[in-house]
Amino acid sequence: MQAALDISVLLSTLFTGVVAGLFFAFSCSVMPALRRTRDEVLVEVMQRINVAILNFWFFLFFVGALLATATSVVLHTVLGGGEAYPQVIAGFVLYLAVVVVTRVFNIRLNDELARAEDLTETHNVGRVRLRFEAPWNRWNNVRTVLSMAAFLSMIWAVWLM
Repeated sequence: MQAALDISVLLSTLFTGVVAGLFFAFSCSVMPALRRTRDEVLVEVMQRINVAILNFWFFLFFVGALLATATSVVLHTVLGGGEAYPQVIAGFVLYLAVVVVTRVFNIRLNDELARAEDLTETHNVGRVRLRFEAPWNRWNNVRTVLSMAAFLSMIWAVWLM
């Protein structure tokens, strides 16, 4: 049972780190690059990214981080806690917040962008961008910080184990 706990904590750390890195990459490179483009480019690229990211690898790491941290909490509870228990709980709660922010805000904005119609006129594309870009960036920054905090909590847990 201890081996299962060790593996779940290590997987939690790996998965949360990869997700934090993905969100960070959007915050510090993808979105700043798109900020300098025409409205049509930003809208088209983000529509394409939002389709392309729905793949096996993204789901493996995004959902895997939640499942691995939840498993770590359960195994710690079954085994009677331990020195790393608070950090594992913090990692789970922080990562759960990432999932909630993603679902409630970023996915909603992605879906609205996908449904944007009549983008043939420049003023329509500009309005779509205006409704999407700043709120999406704000919530991406929130989930970046949350996922980095979850990652740090899991690193701390590994260090304590």
